[in-house]
Order: sequence, then structure tokens, then C-alpha cells
Amino acid sequence: MEEQLEAAVVTYLSALREADVGRVLSLFAPEALVHSPLYGVMAAADFYPALFADTSAANLELRSVMHGRDTSGARTMSFWFHFDWRLPSGAAAPFDVIDAVTLDDDGRFTSLHILYDTANVRPVFEAEGERP
Repeated sequence: MEEQLEAAVVTYLSALREADVGRVLSLFAPEALVHSPLYGVMAAADFYPALFADTSAANLELRSVMHGRDTSGARTMSFWFHFDWRLPSGAAAPFDVIDAVTLDDDGRFTSLHILYDTANVRPVFEAEGERP
């Protein structure tokens, strides 16, 4: 099980780096939600196209993977990584982040909560202008 979860994280980060919507969404259950401090709560199928439209480059460095169960007994995992995010203008908006994921019985992501301090990222993000 641990190897399957770590493989999912490697796939996820690789797909983020490559802006591969199909590969990212292959990890998610159809009804999955993403909770983002910048974009709000969105269906995964809507979140990743929006994120990739706002990204000119991404370099990601995995730091740690953790897994267990939440208080209801659902399987969870979280992964800590550095996201060197470049916006469409090329502006840098890097941050350290933990993504906390709830998993279904098949190991697909049913929810993903993105946790990081937006104090330095939000001004750069908002300076890019209107969001689609």
C-alpha cells in the first residue's frame, strides 16, 4: 500500500510539472474536490485546467510523504513539497506546500486540500490580472 501511495505522489508531481491534465485527473475520483487557498473549492476537473492556464513553468521538489487514516477511518495521505511556480508573465511565486488527500477504496483522490501561506504568493498572483 505504501508503495502505491508514493507512486501516486510521484505521478501527481510529474503531471503537475508537465501540466498534464489527463494524468493528474487519472488519480482523482470523478466527484473529487480541490480546496485551494487561491482558487477556492473547485471540482478537480475544473481546478487543474485553471491552474495550468496560470502556469508558465513549475519545478517541484518532494520532501516527504505521510499516510494514515482520518478520524472517521478514511484513508489519507499528505505530501510536503517545494513548488517553484512561475506565472504566465514569468513572475516567480514559489512556496512550500502540504497537500492533504482523502482516498477512496481504490486509492483515488476524493479530496485534496492545498495548505500553504499565501502571504508572498497572493500579491504576485493578483498582479497577473484577471482570472479566466
